[in-house]
Amino acid sequence: MKKLALAVAVTMASSFCAMAASDVAKSPPPAPYEQVSKLVKLPDFLPGMGQLFVNPATLPAGPFLAYDHDGKLVSTIYMLPIKELNPDKRFDNLAAPGGNVDHVDVYYNAGHPGVPEPHVHVVLWHVSATDEARVAK
Repeated sequence: MKKLALAVAVTMASSFCAMAASDVAKSPPPAPYEQVSKLVKLPDFLPGMGQLFVNPATLPAGPFLAYDHDGKLVSTIYMLPIKELNPDKRFDNLAAPGGNVDHVDVYYNAGHPGVPEPHVHVVLWHVSATDEARVAK
């Protein structure tokens, strides 16, 4: 009986994760996500990143959901302030709302509207490195 209950719980959890990923697979994602360009002075589409959405309550770190020109999710981005990268601060359990992650990029950013302090971008790509071109321009 315990094995059956565990199997049901695992199946439901897997279904929930798949359902959550499908909820954000197409732009616009559901609330509480909001279009970043409507929150701060940024273009609707950022070359190299895409069209960004974020839950304002999670700023500055995110996650930010990034979509290509066709409204398909390509990556989940975290913007982690440099000043918070120290032995006293941890960023645990960073979610990938878009589901499977193909590869990860990490790079420095000096700051921009919405996240003005220096930070690192942690980009969880849901597409292959070749498909990153979908947000290049």
